[in-house]
Amino acid sequence: MPDHTRRSVDSPDKTKIRKWVCGFLLVALLGGFYGCGAYLYSMLHTAEKTITTTYKKVKIKKARNVSKVLKEKKPLSILLLGTDTGDLGRSDTGRTDTLIVATVNPTTQRTTLTSIPRDTLLKIPNCRDPYDKINSAYSVGGVPTAIKSIQKLLDVPIDYYVLLNMGGLRQVVDSIGGITVTPTLTFQYEDADVVQGKKTTLDGKAALSYARMRHDDPLVDYGRQKRQRQVIQAIAKKALNFSNVSKFDDILKAVKGNMQTDLSYDDMWAIETNYKNAASNIKSDCLQGQNGWYDSTSWQVATSKERARVSKNIREEIGMEESTETFTDDTGIAEQAIAGAKAIGQ
Repeated sequence: MPDHTRRSVDSPDKTKIRKWVCGFLLVALLGGFYGCGAYLYSMLHTAEKTITTTYKKVKIKKARNVSKVLKEKKPLSILLLGTDTGDLGRSDTGRTDTLIVATVNPTTQRTTLTSIPRDTLLKIPNCRDPYDKINSAYSVGGVPTAIKSIQKLLDVPIDYYVLLNMGGLRQVVDSIGGITVTPTLTFQYEDADVVQGKKTTLDGKAALSYARMRHDDPLVDYGRQKRQRQVIQAIAKKALNFSNVSKFDDILKAVKGNMQTDLSYDDMWAIETNYKNAASNIKSDCLQGQNGWYDSTSWQVATSKERARVSKNIREEIGMEESTETFTDDTGIAEQAIAGAKAIGQ
């Protein structure tokens, strides 16, 4: 069995296989139920049974009273975690190569997706190595450690989480009849063959390939993050389409066995009732790191200024005051990593 508490350096072959799976929230929460009308009520029993199977309470003390947040219809945050398992022959625990903090604000009727680079340098709680990449947090201690790591990195509360694997993303896209995207660049990668600026319809396999490609993108992982958010928005747009109501059964089947969340059935109904309009207005952001090189490993290093910027934006979206944290690195590891990358010309 692999020791996931130790930092690992990804080989090209491993990286080629262990890439990305898009976080899945807006179909199940803000899209899949919206506009279903009378048809939805005939599906309630099936939906409740399926959603109950996805529920898994996280063993961590929440940063704030989430029940009160929902009851008072306050803005909320949800951590989207995409694991690199469930497809391509992968069945191990894996890492979360997709980490997105989604904030849903019913007052502004806006959802904001903030991506966290998978290679972000961080001191992970209970990790044997002093520093590791943030995508290893899930391997070290599951969802609780991933949540703690994000909260420590940005000083923002994580109210809920949604975890989805690669197989689930592929099945979800197929269940809604594919998605349409306007590619950000021209490339061929596995099942994706797209041309920049030309609208393209992708099935599940092609959508997964479209969002997984990294090395041929001039922006590397940051370009991939843009495509991840693009796929989420395309899923939400398609799921909000009334014509897809007949596919509700297929969506539920795609979710079952591939998704895990601490949102209960009642929580989801509360969100559908009070937050659904936020799904039609999606904004994107990203924690922008700098190249780093430390201990023979490449990293993405988020400066204290950048962490403070993203923290402020997320906290504003959920109606909180700016953090009083300084986000400084007392050990100087971040500065060393940046200096190391400059020394080797990265």
